[in-house]
Amino acid sequence: GQIIPERRFVEAINREAYQYEMGDFPTEWEAWIRKRRKDPPTIEEILKNENYREEMKQKIKDVSEKDKLLQAKEYKEGLVAEPAVTQVKGHASAPYYGKKEPSQDPTSTANTFQPGSWMPPGSGSSHNK
Repeated sequence: GQIIPERRFVEAINREAYQYEMGDFPTEWEAWIRKRRKDPPTIEEILKNENYREEMKQKIKDVSEKDKLLQAKEYKEGLVAEPAVTQVKGHASAPYYGKKEPSQDPTSTANTFQPGSWMPPGSGSSHNK
């Protein structure tokens, strides 16, 4: 009196079963194997869906190219400002933020404190105090 659940599987033809990866089977077959659809897909259905996917990829590519051309035209005509290039030199929590050499003056950045450095008299970056 037990009900045995239906098992669905696909036999590997060209490769061993362990060599298959996600995406090797059409998505329609994946849906049937995982019981997300009742009936197995037909070849016509698979081809129709594949053609639709290719058309969508091409349309997306065309729209993207048109958008890039329109954006370049707007930049050229001055209708839209070009994005500014931001150059990051350091991080605010770094002890030497924005400085290339230690200074005589103490610095405090975020949660850190960097005491001033001793500089010999007559060096290029010394201060008269």
